[in-house]
Amino acid sequence: MESDFFSLSELARAIETRNSGAVLGFYAADARMRIIDSEHPPSRPQEIIGRSAIAAYFDDVCGRTMTHRIEDGFVDGDRLAFTQACAYPDGTRVFCSAMAELKAGKIASQTIVQAWDA
Repeated sequence: MESDFFSLSELARAIETRNSGAVLGFYAADARMRIIDSEHPPSRPQEIIGRSAIAAYFDDVCGRTMTHRIEDGFVDGDRLAFTQACAYPDGTRVFCSAMAELKAGKIASQTIVQAWDA
C-alpha cells in the first residue's frame, strides 16, 4: 500500500477523516480528475482540472455529513487504485472505484467511477 513517495494509508486517513486540505496535498498542481457517474456518462465525464478546482471538489465532498471508508487499494510504481464506500446518515450509500497515475509522488491524473443508491 506504499511506494517510495506515496502513502495510500495517509491518503485513506485524509479521506476517512474528511480532511479536504490533507486530501488536496496528494494532488499535483496541474492534476486532472475525470468522474463518471449517472450524471456524467462516459461520453461526457465531469472534468476537474488544477488544484483550485480539485480543492473546491473536495471541500464539497468532505463538507458533507457522510462516512468514507477505503476498502481496498494498492500502489504499484506510478499507478494507484482504490475502492471507497461511503454512507449518508439516511442510509444512502455511494461506491467509488478510482485509478490514478502518479508523478513525483503526487496524483497527476485520476479516473473515478461512482454509483449511489437512488
